[in-house]
Amino acid sequence: MTGGAEVRAVAAAGQSSDGRVLTFGLFLVFILITLGVTIWARANTKGADDFYAGGRMFSGPQNGVALAGDYMSAASFLGIAGIIALSGYDGFLYSIGFLVAWLLTLLLVELMRNAGRFTMADVLSHRARRQPPVRTAAVVSTVTVSVFYLLAQMVGAGALVSLLLGIHEGERFLGMSAGTAKVLTIVAVGALMIFYVMFGGMKGTTWVQIIKAVLLMAGAVALTGLVLGRFGFDVGSMLGSAADASGKGRAFLQPGLKYGAEVAGDPYRTVVNKLDFISLALALVLGTAGLPHIVTRFYTVPDARAARTSVSWAIGLVGVFYLTTLALGFGAAALVGRSAIVAQDPAGNTAAPQLAQAVGEHVGGRVGGDVLLAFIGAVAFATILAVVSGLVLASSTSLAHDYFGQVLMFGRPRESQEVAVARFSAFLIGTLAIVLAVIARNLNVAFLVALAFAMAAAANLPAIVLSLFWKRFNTRGVVCGIYGGLVSSLVLVVLSPVVSGKVDPVTGANLALFPKSVDFHLFPLENPGIVSIPIGFLCAVLGTFLSREKADAERYHDLSVRSLTGAGSH
Repeated sequence: MTGGAEVRAVAAAGQSSDGRVLTFGLFLVFILITLGVTIWARANTKGADDFYAGGRMFSGPQNGVALAGDYMSAASFLGIAGIIALSGYDGFLYSIGFLVAWLLTLLLVELMRNAGRFTMADVLSHRARRQPPVRTAAVVSTVTVSVFYLLAQMVGAGALVSLLLGIHEGERFLGMSAGTAKVLTIVAVGALMIFYVMFGGMKGTTWVQIIKAVLLMAGAVALTGLVLGRFGFDVGSMLGSAADASGKGRAFLQPGLKYGAEVAGDPYRTVVNKLDFISLALALVLGTAGLPHIVTRFYTVPDARAARTSVSWAIGLVGVFYLTTLALGFGAAALVGRSAIVAQDPAGNTAAPQLAQAVGEHVGGRVGGDVLLAFIGAVAFATILAVVSGLVLASSTSLAHDYFGQVLMFGRPRESQEVAVARFSAFLIGTLAIVLAVIARNLNVAFLVALAFAMAAAANLPAIVLSLFWKRFNTRGVVCGIYGGLVSSLVLVVLSPVVSGKVDPVTGANLALFPKSVDFHLFPLENPGIVSIPIGFLCAVLGTFLSREKADAERYHDLSVRSLTGAGSH
């Protein structure tokens, strides 16, 4: 490639001051558009059906686009591109895992949509003789999974905006230092997500997701086209250039560089690495169907056919998107270079924006680079805003509908009361997320996304599957399965190397949450799924067998009919 070094130098140089202003301006444009949509949605939100499920007015294609928007988080757009740019083939395994996860979702989603009304707990509690324990357990799981996912997104938002605006330590932009910019970004993202949910409900949040998904797909496809154009649309040439620039040679295009690596002379570490990779894959594939903000999205469509259409559209969009991450990651490795990516962010999260600047610079000079970088930066910011809004909505819906409406009010709340509690819950959860994200803003919280998937797979999936398909399943089984999966995931992560005892084998740098001097890890794997998911299923089965409560065959048959036909679910 001619001019490759020059492109890498430009990408490493960062935005000009005009480019920063352009990026900031595009942020504001997106915010103003979505605020307008939210205000419109507020005027058209009348009751619980509107607030929780958007009035079930969204068509299959509309909900499919929103679903794709919910699923394609900043971790997908920026994180996967960065992992591929630094780790090659192994990074692309994330894309494959997220895509395969939809196959399981496709099997369960229609059944859950037919069987429930607003939340996952509607399905789990249908067969329970005692609903309060089931509803409470579902609320605890929903809020826990959502807050961990939410925290990672918001901390990432602070770091991302600082990097996109080129605000490094010792520099200032609009009078702000890097630390101040990070805190203000977290607060701004939190305030906006609270506004979206409190005033727009599901209608507002869905339209924000649709806008974000269209922008993200347009940005990813356009950037992919420009990258492939640099190599004459020859994928082999792009991969070869990426391997050459990576410093790893052909190993960059083969498995084992990051996950499942074989350690010469250390069979124990080799086995641990391979098990860790399997554990991560299990969490990604099995966790999607149990993510609360994905589950609630399916209640926005009018019937089962629309739910199936939603999944088909989402699979198509997500599939195209994850194929573009291949070009974004390997393109960044070839055109930006590993050293420039790591210099900007050691985790590689700015590989896609740096690539946008590099190819934009090639097409339109400095102005072209600034414009494309500003657009990709605004899309990334929109991605974070949309995803965190969906997470807050799922948590507030669960708290209001399941805990307040069904537990505290014994299933007889007034709609106005329930919606008011949902709005207040959104404020509380949003505020908690802001405070936690500000406290954790300088910590490495990337593992929280994988932990959220692992908890969803270990706590929610066993309860969902057994409720739908096991005739003997009962109240204690649901409660034991949820708490067993949730607690085991949390305990195993606390005792894992990501919290203490993890160091870089080459540089000796601390890679854990706690300082290098603190090491209490007992569990060798970084991802708990391979252990916590079986524990979740085991606890659910043992809880059922050890309970004296007899399963209600009539309710099981009613749930079966409902899940297949949708009759009476609303």
